[in-house]
Amino acid sequence: MKIEERIQYIVNWIIDYTTTISNQSKVLVVGVSGGIDSAVTSTLCAKTKLKTIVVSMPINQNPNHHSLSLRHIEWLENRYKNIKSYTINLDNIFKLFQHTMEDFEDELAFANSRSRLRMVTLYQIAQSNKGIVVGTGNKVEDFGIGFYTKYGDGGVDILPIADCTKTQVWEMGSKMSIIQDIIDAKPTDGLWDDSRNDEDQIGLTYKQIEEAMNNPNSNYYKKYLEVRESNLHKMKPIPVCLFKEK
Repeated sequence: MKIEERIQYIVNWIIDYTTTISNQSKVLVVGVSGGIDSAVTSTLCAKTKLKTIVVSMPINQNPNHHSLSLRHIEWLENRYKNIKSYTINLDNIFKLFQHTMEDFEDELAFANSRSRLRMVTLYQIAQSNKGIVVGTGNKVEDFGIGFYTKYGDGGVDILPIADCTKTQVWEMGSKMSIIQDIIDAKPTDGLWDDSRNDEDQIGLTYKQIEEAMNNPNSNYYKKYLEVRESNLHKMKPIPVCLFKEK
């Protein structure tokens, strides 16, 4: 599928999905981080011509990352009339949460809690607007290595780019003329005070992961499996204890 066709296919899919919801939701809500996935997703939503609410939610954010999210929001507003934007600073809420949970100190848990605070914020906005939360996960993260926060950024209503590799996301971003600094930026989840990027955490580049996903003979396949297997629990349905009928 050509890049232009993929873009239009996703736009049409989003529109079609909104018609299946009983309350006929016509509002799309997207968290914008300054990264390529949220930039592409929010732009695809804008292209539907449905009201699209984009939200920047800094939590002790690296100023450069936050600047990219604000620049993308401005870029959207200059090109699409259906955009409504908010910047909701969650610093104080997160600090209060950290203080409240100080007996349960854990760096990874607090990093994941940032994601979950953003999820709660997006759902509050969506519910108040009779809208839906649009996720920004891609195929590599969601189905390859499970690189996301379970019940955090996984808590969304639709995932329009979940069947796209990171390379395809970059291609769509370029085709839609998204800010080049966002396309060039190293992907990061923005959940750590030291601003570590995704590839540092994973130990592989996205291109290496994609190679390994498609080729079991890849030099990166063993490492890919290690990362994938450690996160498989995220990619499985929630375990349910079922009773066998007598």
